[in-house]
Amino acid sequence: MSPVLAGVLQLLALVVALGLSYRPLGDYMARVYSSEKHYTPEKWIYRVIGANPDTEMRWPAYLRGVLAFSAVSVLFLYLLQRVQGVLPGSLGFVSIDPDQAFNTAASFVANTNWQSYSGEQAMGHVVQTGGLAVQNFVSAAVGMAVAVALVRGFARSRSGELGNFWADLVRGTVRVLLPLAVVGALVLVACGAIQNFSGIHEVGQFSGGAQQWNGGAVASQEVIKELGTNGGGYFNANSAHPFENPNGLSNLFEIYLILVIPFAMTRTFGRMVGSLKQGYAILGTMAVIWVGFTALMMWTEFAHRGPALEIAGGAMEGKETRFGIAGSSLFAVATTLTSTGAVNSFHDSYTGFGGGIAMLGMQLGEIAPGGVGSGLYGMLIMAVIAVFIAGLMVGRTPEYLGKKIGTREIKFAACYILITPALVLCFTALAMALPTPPHSMTNTGAHGFSEILYAYTSGANNNGSAFGGLNADTQWFNSTVGIAMLLGRFLPMVFVLALAGSLSEQAPVPATAGTLRTEKPLFTGLLVGTILIITGLTYFPALALGPLAEGLAA
Repeated sequence: MSPVLAGVLQLLALVVALGLSYRPLGDYMARVYSSEKHYTPEKWIYRVIGANPDTEMRWPAYLRGVLAFSAVSVLFLYLLQRVQGVLPGSLGFVSIDPDQAFNTAASFVANTNWQSYSGEQAMGHVVQTGGLAVQNFVSAAVGMAVAVALVRGFARSRSGELGNFWADLVRGTVRVLLPLAVVGALVLVACGAIQNFSGIHEVGQFSGGAQQWNGGAVASQEVIKELGTNGGGYFNANSAHPFENPNGLSNLFEIYLILVIPFAMTRTFGRMVGSLKQGYAILGTMAVIWVGFTALMMWTEFAHRGPALEIAGGAMEGKETRFGIAGSSLFAVATTLTSTGAVNSFHDSYTGFGGGIAMLGMQLGEIAPGGVGSGLYGMLIMAVIAVFIAGLMVGRTPEYLGKKIGTREIKFAACYILITPALVLCFTALAMALPTPPHSMTNTGAHGFSEILYAYTSGANNNGSAFGGLNADTQWFNSTVGIAMLLGRFLPMVFVLALAGSLSEQAPVPATAGTLRTEKPLFTGLLVGTILIITGLTYFPALALGPLAEGLAA
């Protein structure tokens, strides 16, 4: 079987698996977030945290819950790393330095999972399982809660209420992420991923000395890192490591885990607003972009020519032979079009255009299908922008799902789409202009610039993957990428919740003959075009200096 045919068959198998999961999972999540019943374990949690899950919140109160919970999470994870040296199960590792502890705490709480350290050489069992793995669950649940709040903003009328953050947080964790993670972990163990609390083992003698490997609760952390679109790996090689991703079957299953909730949430959206067709329109937009990027990535990596590359079957540098070009390309697109950041190959070694495609996927806002929750609310913000543009073209007040998109709403949407590009481009410019940060680049020229541009694109978009050639474990990058991750995660949430509150206060507007039909393929095409044009206008100059220049010079 040719590598290209194998790649097409993997893509088809993935589409079938996602299609089979779409309806049951999407409907289940809609029931979870619409339920008035509280399970007994959930009631215990509410008592411990002192929350009343039946109290409705307006958007400022909902936002305070998001920010307060996240701030406490950052502090807890920071302190846990700082005292690691005296904790049991630390495997002899010392406490983490302050700048790296801040970076890691910000990273995992912001659902970014950027790692400027080697997990097997820095983190013991307590920090990995009691700190990082816990944040993999709750940071994902926070994103889902914010998305559901925005959906309620469209669905509700004259109330201004968006639900209860604490109830949404707990339900997302207990009823959605935890059951799926248990099943997924068993599948990964069956595929060969390890799951233990073993110490450090010497596995052989080599010219450079003994080779050492850690044990760990790898399968359970691997599954939620993918399912919650987190991305932080137990090992420095991340999902290229055989303990995390043993074979081609586990690789395809991990890609499925990355995509299943973000795609299924479009069904949840359609069910909660009372129109499944609206959910299909958003799904269609996501699917068009995802399939297009996957095809482009495979083409750039397979088509790179030269005798050595032809013998290898493509550009194999930085890729695992277990997965090949196809499995690596599928994974790279899935992880950069979502906020996952896990890698099963090293994007720094991709062709110039291939690295640019991965970068552009993040710069779109990671909305095809995006992170759990963040992909849906990001796409809905772009839908608001699209109907506004359509309204300008026909000269009438834009409406979406029966709600008028007025001055206030479009300001919130505009602020949302401006935050991340401002963070990425300003921090990249500072890093290139100052004398010290460029010393972290392994490469010079266009590729070296791409390493820094990719780092801030990944951090501000809460992705977490990296061009491996950049030494990010410096005070400058630990601090600035940490700040970019926090601002890139929580500032957009402010405007999402403000928009949700504004929409929920409105009365629905009846559809007329002049109303834009946002459930039709025409709107899907308009939305795709809006996303690509806005991103292209924003990032094209920077991309031209990096991956485009490198690709054209190859």
